[in-house]
Order: sequence, then C-alpha cells, then structure tokens
Amino acid sequence: METLENQERILFIQTAFLGDAILSLPALERLKKIFPLSSLSVLCIPETEEVFANSPFVDETIVFDKRKKHKSLFALIKFAKETKNKNFEKIYSAHRSFRTSLLVLLSEVRETYGFSNSSFSFVYKTLVKYNREHHEVQRNLDLVSYPFRVEEWRILPKVLLDQNAKTRITEILIEFRDKKKIAIAPGSIWFTKKYPAEKYIRILEKLVKKDYQIFLIGSKSDKDLCQTIRNNQNNVVNFAGEFSFIETVELLKKCELLISNDSAPTHMGMCADIPVLTIYCSTVPEFGFYPYNNLSDYISLNDLDCKPCGIHGHKECPLGHFKCGNDLSEELIFAKIMEMINNSERSYSKT
Repeated sequence: METLENQERILFIQTAFLGDAILSLPALERLKKIFPLSSLSVLCIPETEEVFANSPFVDETIVFDKRKKHKSLFALIKFAKETKNKNFEKIYSAHRSFRTSLLVLLSEVRETYGFSNSSFSFVYKTLVKYNREHHEVQRNLDLVSYPFRVEEWRILPKVLLDQNAKTRITEILIEFRDKKKIAIAPGSIWFTKKYPAEKYIRILEKLVKKDYQIFLIGSKSDKDLCQTIRNNQNNVVNFAGEFSFIETVELLKKCELLISNDSAPTHMGMCADIPVLTIYCSTVPEFGFYPYNNLSDYISLNDLDCKPCGIHGHKECPLGHFKCGNDLSEELIFAKIMEMINNSERSYSKT
C-alpha cells in the first residue's frame, strides 16, 4: 500500500469566497477519480477550510491567510517556499488573481494548470479556456480535464456530516419536529445582491399564515438583518451566526426548501440536496452560479437595461434606484415558492 510520502502529490488552489469553494468540490471528486492513488491537498483561505476539510476526497488543507498573516509580499514569498518544500507535482488553480499566479510561480512546480483569463497567465504550463457560458462547476471540471457529456456536469458537492453536528441540530430541532420547515438566507456581502428586507418580511408573513416554520440563516454579520426580517413574527427563528458550515448543511437537510439570494447559501442547499430558490437582483443566472440540483430553480427580473451591473454586485445601486430588487414582486416570488413546494411534494409522493 502506498504511503503519503510516495504518492503523487497534487495541489488544488481555491482562495475565493465560500460559494466558490463549495462549487470546487465536484472537480476535487473527479480529480481524485482521475488520480486515485494521489495525495490531494487544497490551498484555501481560513473562511473556507471547513468546506475542504470535510470533503471525502481531500487529504490535506493548507490555509493561506491572504488578508492577514500572509498579506505582505515577504509573507507570501515565505509561504511559497513552504509550499515548494511539499514537493507537489501538479498544481491546479481555480483562482485567477495575480497573488495566486505569483504563488504558483514561486512554488516552482513543473506541471501547472490555470484558466486562460488568469492574471499573469504565462505562469501556467497549461491554460484552460474559462468559458463564461458554462456553470462554475463545468468550468472547474474543465480545469481538471475531466471529460463529461452535456448534462453529466451536474455533480452535487459532497461533504461529510459528523455526528456532533447531527446531534446538535437534532437536539435544537426537537421542538420543531412536527413543523414544515423552510430556511431563508437573506444576506450577502453585496447590497445589490440582497432582495429588500421589507419584501422578505411580506413573504414570511404569507408563509407563517400557511403554518410553515421559518429558519433565518446566515453569518454573524447577517444577524441584525435577519432580526429585522423576523419582525417578531411567530414561527420564525433567527439562526444567523449560530452554526458552522457543516451544522448549517445538516439543518438544511431537515428543511423542505431554501430561499436564498445569489450567495453562498444557495450552494449549501445543494450540499444538503434540497430544493433551492435563488433570487437574483443585480446579478444573473448566466454568470454560472445558479442551483442545479433536482427541483431547484431561480427567479430574476431580466427586462432591465442596467442589469447585470457587475459580476459580484455593489455596495449600492450604481444608478440609485435598485429596480432589480425593488421591482421584483414578492407576490411573484411567493407563487414560485408554492409551486416548488407542490412539485416537491408530488415528487416525494411518487417515490
């Protein structure tokens, strides 16, 4: 049996946000399938280490704290030297920044793969076309050269759910065991990705009247927003900032539906493999970050000349009117929610 020392060592770099990390998991699964005897390491930021540490296909996580500990050029060079000493034979970089390209260059690995639109793309020995028309999962599969037919890219991101997470969530949800549960993730780091709070409040009111138990989820920074949306309504609990990534996935597995902005929780819902409704404000599904698992869907107001106004969103609407969010009817969204619930119930009754 091969030991870690004599296995081929492969490094996958993904130092972007949580959603991007989750959408890297199918490529890591397939990379392990291509090289089953390899040792697969992932270089990531502190905020996403939990994602990769709980992947059944990742052997090691390497934390690159690019905003603090490793921010300076000197720290980057030192970190690159440490990476070089691990003797990787292949590097695949899903991240396209200058800092990442410099890290790859300094690592002095002979076999490197990166996207064609990467900063300093000449660093990579093999360049892979970044196809803007593809879903992010497809693009990552392209990066690792995994062949697939048209619909075969829809591989769900897989994570291991430990017993501690299962036990904690089970205990917390005991009082809600007889309730129909829906999770809502109303936050985002970008203002123009957030569907207006007052509209979420009206949607919650309609769902509560139908006797649904609502769980508001998100990071600690979303807690105040979620409390505003809760609006002292019965059957609504603010769980923002309370759970780890793995615990949140376990919570979502207990829900009938997740409603999310175009943000990381969308992809957490796919980890849980439940129906996800993603609401697009300033961004569009065509960017390649929509939910793709069974019974999921998205909704977007598309007949606006100003949309999309940027791939990541903005801190405020560039034109000051935020029509992409304000003009997207909550009645339309509620109708879509009920349609998805009915479809899910019909699908469940057939199994």
